[in-house]
Formats: sequence, C-alpha cells, structure tokens
Amino acid sequence: MYFAALLARTEDGWEASDTELDDVETLSDLTDLARDASVDEDTVLVFIEQEDAWFGVVRVDGEDDPRIFVSDATAAARSSYGEILLTDELLGREPGAEDTIAALEELVGLDGTEDGEPDTTPDNKSDSDSDTDTDTDSDDPDDDDGFDADAVPAGPLGDTLVLADLGLPEAELLMLRTDALAEIADALGAAEVLETVR
Repeated sequence: MYFAALLARTEDGWEASDTELDDVETLSDLTDLARDASVDEDTVLVFIEQEDAWFGVVRVDGEDDPRIFVSDATAAARSSYGEILLTDELLGREPGAEDTIAALEELVGLDGTEDGEPDTTPDNKSDSDSDTDTDTDSDDPDDDDGFDADAVPAGPLGDTLVLADLGLPEAELLMLRTDALAEIADALGAAEVLETVR
C-alpha cells in the first residue's frame, strides 16, 4: 500500500495535500508536480511511502535541482514509484549506462565473440584467454565499471541532509523505519496538516 503527499511551505506554515502518482513517470514529472504546488517558489516536499518497506523524500526549492532521499534503495527498486527516484545520478552511474550495457550484451555472444567462427590459432587463443580474464574481472564486485554497474545498493541512499535545516537531523532521518512520514511531519511541525490528508 502506497501513500503520497505534498507539503508546501508558506508564510503561515505548511500546507498539505495528498497526490496521485498515476500520471507520474519520471523524476521530472514529480518535480513539476511539486513546483505547481509551490507558494512563491518556496520549499515543497514530496513524500512517498510503501507501507513497512521504504519511504522517499523529494525536496524542491524553486528552480533548484530536486534533492532526494530514499530509506531503502533495494526495496524501492522493486517498486514502480521507487524507480522514479532511483536516478542514474543518485545511483552514481553514467546516464544511459543500463541501455549501453543491454546493447553490449546483445552484440556480444555468451562466449565473448561476435558472429562468425572463433579463431583457434595460438596467438588468437591467447587473446581469447585474456578476454575471458577481462570478463572475469568485470564480475568482480569491487569493479565499478563492470556489468553490475546498474546494481542498487542496500540501505539508505541520497541526500541525508535533505531535512536537516527543517528540523530533522541526518541521524534521526536514518533511524526512521515504519510510519516515517508521520515522524517527519512532526519534526517539521506539520503533523496536523498531514493528518488531514491521510
């Protein structure tokens, strides 16, 4: 079960509204949704929570790039809404890396050779062996440039200071688990307005 809400900061405090994410397919869509709810380009927070699994916070300040925190990246990766937040930048990989890897896997066969008969001369065999060694190296979990570049790390990911100046320090954010959004709203002084939309 998912819950999503917007909290927009105003001169009089926070205004809350629940939101549907059916039409949100990218982080850009989510950012636009937040900016539409902004009052005088002030801070807007987007909360997304999958019950007992993970939660995410996206902070949008005017035209600045959104700041993102995800409580459990592995759990979020199994969610269509979580995938919106797990951008290439957040995961520390080159944009389009996943597409590039898929294309390479299509071009190269399982034996590491392209279409055609494999060479069996000693020199080429040696080259083939070194190719195999290279493939083995790419499977090394310590090799960030290998084929597992799109792997999602376990645990919290993103900007752990996203709410620090609003009343929720990094250490407390990292400790949140279940019913996290209620605790976040309480720290921000927005518990009552959030409760009206839950």
